[in-house]
Amino acid sequence: DLVGDLYDVLGALHQLRQVCHPRTRVVLNFYNYLWEPVLKAAEKLGLKTRQALQNWLSHQDLANLLDLAGFEVIRRGRRMPFPLRVPLVSAALNGLLQALPLTHRLGLQQYLVARLKPSGARPLYSCSVVVPCRNERGNIAAAVERLPAIGSRTEVIFVEGASTDGTRDEIRAVIGRYRGPHELKLVDQRSGRGKGDAVRQGFAAATGDVLLILDADLTVAPEDLPQFYAAVQSGVGDFINGCRLVYPMEKEAMRYLNLLGNKFFGKAFTWILDQPIKDTLCGTKVLLREDYERIAAHRSYFGDFDPFGDFDLLFGAAKLNLKIVEIPVRYRDRAYGTTNISRFRHGWLLLRMTLFAARKFKFFG
Repeated sequence: DLVGDLYDVLGALHQLRQVCHPRTRVVLNFYNYLWEPVLKAAEKLGLKTRQALQNWLSHQDLANLLDLAGFEVIRRGRRMPFPLRVPLVSAALNGLLQALPLTHRLGLQQYLVARLKPSGARPLYSCSVVVPCRNERGNIAAAVERLPAIGSRTEVIFVEGASTDGTRDEIRAVIGRYRGPHELKLVDQRSGRGKGDAVRQGFAAATGDVLLILDADLTVAPEDLPQFYAAVQSGVGDFINGCRLVYPMEKEAMRYLNLLGNKFFGKAFTWILDQPIKDTLCGTKVLLREDYERIAAHRSYFGDFDPFGDFDLLFGAAKLNLKIVEIPVRYRDRAYGTTNISRFRHGWLLLRMTLFAARKFKFFG
């Protein structure tokens, strides 16, 4: 509630920048200009304390000032469309109104979350590529052969989930004969089930500065991973998410119902997280290990019920105000094996998780 009272907002933001670093998040809270006549009338009627002349800034006004001062906006939104205090009513009504597409624009409070624009060179990070695999025997050798060297050191961690087609033996054989630049490891997924658990076990075993996920079905090309690393290394984004919905796909890569589901979840997450997200379920996700450790430390806020890990990571990244950036990838049909995903059973679970996140972020969280 400070920017409304400042004589020189831009000057204040320039001074603020001097005490910020790349991990700093600046949260600005300010009044919605649509409420100006209402609040002025309330002052005249003695229903509100009189205030000095205010700066009635819009989201765009403040985003422009932040840009001039060397900041970039990560998230923006509005809250409290019903500012009167009525016991048992206000919280429920605000939760409902601020979640609806039109009434949320009436929120009295507006907010922006910003960070410094990336500048200067960052260190050359080491990388850990986690490859969850179950019944992917025919893709193991290709995953290693096609993966470029990334960063100062590339560690490849296969997390094997009790396959029945000899995947574990194939990983051991590939490790035994490999003479390339990567460091290869095998983690047996002895406890837990699902890709989400496999990713967590892989991340726990990782030693690299940057964590990358590569699906063993190779529907996203291993050759694309350097682009994801570059986005983190340059500071363009904190959480890099693959997007399969930009380029045309191979014919059998994604069924029509899956495509509709992905588009729905993308729209829902953009609304819930106040950051633009097009493809929530692409398996290729990249972030700094220190950011993942912060997400893991706060996992109890959302619960531990995501079998795939995609929503868990996105929810956690948004909660920590990490800047989420998407990189378009070409989505290919798998060359070996079949998918482990059930469209309807898992789709229903993902919908329940989305509704849970909406309650946490938009309604009463």
